[in-house]
Amino acid sequence: MPHRTSRRTLLTATAAATAAAATGVLAAPTAASAHSADGFTDHRLRRIIAGMSLEEKVGQLFVMRVYGHSATEPDQADIDANLKEIGVRTAAELISTYHVGGIIYFTWAHNTRDPHQIADLSNGLQRAALAERHRVPLLVSTDQEHGIVCRVGEPATLLPGAMALGAGGSRSDTRRAAWIAGAELAALGINQNYAPDADVNVNPANPVIGVRSFGSDPDAVAGLVAAQVKGYQGAGIAATAKHFPGHGDTNTDSHTGLPVINHTRAQWEELDAPPFRAAIRARIDSIMTAHIVVPALDPSEDPATLSRPILTGILREELGYDGVVVTDSLGMEGVRTKYGDDRVPVLALLAGVDQLLNPPNLSVAWNAVLEAVRSGEISEARIDESILRILRLKNGLGLFRDPFVSHRGVERTVGSRAHRAAADRIAERTTTLLADPGTLLPLSRRTHRKLLVVGADPASPSGTTGPPTGTLAHAFGELGFTARALSTGTAPDQAKIAEAVAAAEGKDAVVVATYNVTANSSQRTLVTALVATGVPVITVAVRNPYDVAHLTGTGVAASLAAYSWTDVELRAAARVIAGRADPEGTLPVPVQRADDPTQVLYPVGHGLTY
Repeated sequence: MPHRTSRRTLLTATAAATAAAATGVLAAPTAASAHSADGFTDHRLRRIIAGMSLEEKVGQLFVMRVYGHSATEPDQADIDANLKEIGVRTAAELISTYHVGGIIYFTWAHNTRDPHQIADLSNGLQRAALAERHRVPLLVSTDQEHGIVCRVGEPATLLPGAMALGAGGSRSDTRRAAWIAGAELAALGINQNYAPDADVNVNPANPVIGVRSFGSDPDAVAGLVAAQVKGYQGAGIAATAKHFPGHGDTNTDSHTGLPVINHTRAQWEELDAPPFRAAIRARIDSIMTAHIVVPALDPSEDPATLSRPILTGILREELGYDGVVVTDSLGMEGVRTKYGDDRVPVLALLAGVDQLLNPPNLSVAWNAVLEAVRSGEISEARIDESILRILRLKNGLGLFRDPFVSHRGVERTVGSRAHRAAADRIAERTTTLLADPGTLLPLSRRTHRKLLVVGADPASPSGTTGPPTGTLAHAFGELGFTARALSTGTAPDQAKIAEAVAAAEGKDAVVVATYNVTANSSQRTLVTALVATGVPVITVAVRNPYDVAHLTGTGVAASLAAYSWTDVELRAAARVIAGRADPEGTLPVPVQRADDPTQVLYPVGHGLTY
């Protein structure tokens, strides 16, 4: 595992590298990032492990949620939540009680209010960890995929998500986006990101992956996954390819059920394996498991998270991966369907997992692993093997030398002008023009100045952006149009549709933000009613690009795909519609016909230009 610079050394170099990232040139690794001269040797790491009590060893295996904006002084509501769910008052008490090796940040747990607060929380967590007997720093992680999964919001830089980057098709842009994201996470004290998503989305009905995937072509996805691994890890944080062995072809959300992937072994090799192989070749620091059943890989039909044939037999032995393996959240229904919460962590470790992420009941899980070691079901040598991988990762990230971050680093790095400008340019190259039969676009202010923006306003992934209709209207206003926003939601009723039709009177064009339109969706009824007014209608799919299939035949004047409803992608879509940027994105997934899914309406690579 490669060594990396400490947080402080990284942030000292960030200003120069930021400018390079904005222009598309990534600085070569510094000597400090390429080789950590004062890093711990394996011998020293093994000595640390040998000095740990069994309780301390078991704790290192867990990555746990905790409520609160502060490690020691959370709000009373967060203290109450911690007491109810974990039995401790604060993050510091969690660390001292269970000796956990990692903490995961969530927006809903109030961990990510603003950049300086996040940095203070990270420092507080590290101080609590270093107060422990063996002074082992923490891995602080989060899900910052960007696009529709984003825990740290503005004023941090928000970037296009995976499928948008897949539409852009640029490995350089994809690497640059990951580098910017990684540099900002590092400045906040977050040193492990659960990204990139390495799933190949070959199922348009996939309810949990979709635009979180780079696309449907395994080779294209593999190239972009490798680019993001290099970007994140080049910025000094650990990347995590997920969800092994591949979650791209499912109709079931593993948060609420146990998906079954019926690929043959040959299909898995062709469709699912290439991005993970590419990640391993790029020296990925960690790989996350999937709570899915793949009978062709393990006939026992255990979820992959608990499958030794999959995690040890395939991932470790066949693919040759010796980095950290982390479970997806153990609170998800997919991993809890077959076994109880006391057995899941034990079976995961026996399967080959190193890190146990976010169990629903930490006391049950922690004590179950402890008892499994004491009884001999899991050998202590097996536990030591995982802890060594975890400590190697912490050592490679420079955390033993300096796990702390500074407010100066936050100010210099997070949401910098150069990062935001780069995000805007990258987003412009992802917007995809799917249809423009009457060559309405780009809109001219001379002939189509007065706009109405209606449609879906899904909640902000980070809680800091949107609403989409307002963002689009504001963006058009800045481009010299007059635009009114009217939220009609994802399921507009007849009253809301009538309100939109009335608001369209006197307008020169209507822009509709669509969100997962189906054949019977009232969003389609809204679009049809607006087209009937005679005002040109432009649709922008703000999540899956498949919406256009259900809008074909309605008389829509033009259709675009933005792949997310975050501000950076919506602003880019507005600039494309207004002709301030050319549509350069092409579909990274095929769009099938709504009336005959066996037929392709728009193939991979489709995208119109001006």
